Amino acid sequence: MQTLPWEQIHAWRMNQHYLTERAETAHHLQVVSQIGGLQAQVMSAAELALFARVSNISSATIQDTLWQDRTLVKTWVNRGTLHIVTAKDFPLYIGALSTLRHFERASWQKYLGVSLDELNMLMEGLQVILTDSGITREQLAERIADYVKVPSLRDHLLSGWGGLLKPPAFRGYLCYGPSEGQNVTFVRPAAWIGEWEPVDSDTAIKELARRYLDAYAPATPDEFARWLGLTLSVAKKTFKNLGDEIEKVNADGCEGWILTCSLAQIESTAPSKVVRLLPLFDPYTFAVGKHYEYVMPPEHKARVYRNQGWISAVVLVNGRFEGVWEYDRKSNRTIVTVKLFNPLKKDVRQGIDTEAQRLGRYFDSELELIYADL
Repeated sequence: MQTLPWEQIHAWRMNQHYLTERAETAHHLQVVSQIGGLQAQVMSAAELALFARVSNISSATIQDTLWQDRTLVKTWVNRGTLHIVTAKDFPLYIGALSTLRHFERASWQKYLGVSLDELNMLMEGLQVILTDSGITREQLAERIADYVKVPSLRDHLLSGWGGLLKPPAFRGYLCYGPSEGQNVTFVRPAAWIGEWEPVDSDTAIKELARRYLDAYAPATPDEFARWLGLTLSVAKKTFKNLGDEIEKVNADGCEGWILTCSLAQIESTAPSKVVRLLPLFDPYTFAVGKHYEYVMPPEHKARVYRNQGWISAVVLVNGRFEGVWEYDRKSNRTIVTVKLFNPLKKDVRQGIDTEAQRLGRYFDSELELIYADL
């Protein structure tokens, strides 16, 4: 079994995430695809995750790609969490996640307040009601309740975090449309981005496993299962079916799988000296959480991986988390507050200052950088 030092692994991962050298603006769709989508329950954080990896990209460009070009799609995919994925990759996620059957459990139906028949009718109704013209959640709730002839569905659809909408989203029956003021809207993906060729579930899961390992390796089947939201048995089967495409390595005592073709790349990657400010819920931060002790001082884990799934914005130095940060916008100023885990060298602070200044330009505002105690 090949042994790899974490310093090289960190550097390779940063390369794969376009964090060592940012991609050109024209290649932003490739970036989204490469890192497995952008977590988007906080839309501004999703935009900043792309901004961290792409030169000269603006919020307007991202919005246009979503709502005008329709080459990005916002929907529930990985882990049942809102994400932005490319329209080209959308069929892969649907092929993989349409295998989920958790909603067939009586406990799930009881918790959401619906029967399986009602849920099936809801999914049928979405395919009839939704078009490429967005309707608000309230409008959707009214029309579904009328279609299914179950008035209580209206209240269920208007409450909570979209639990009833996730099973149909996993089947490709709905995704987000452009907002109307403060109201989100929903559209039918086949009408919004066009019909797509279905992808067999095993093929889709294998391809997503390859992509996951191409960005986050070394990793184990349980980490892949956690990342995508599959059962461990499916993840183990997928890794087994990848055969010679993958191999196990020892990362300074931590064993995990990599793509066989990545080994030479990792071994030849020089340690990075790059400083980056990753936003809330960044894909890089989430995915490496299972082996956090190799990327940060373990005693600070709770500052990054917080309660209720909240993932802090981190200061990334040479692939390691060296602090947390946040920003506040006031009038024409952006105030960036950095809290470091340990004192850092002058050149690292200069790197933080450069990244913060870049953030100020993104917001077209003056910047105030503050270092505060933990």
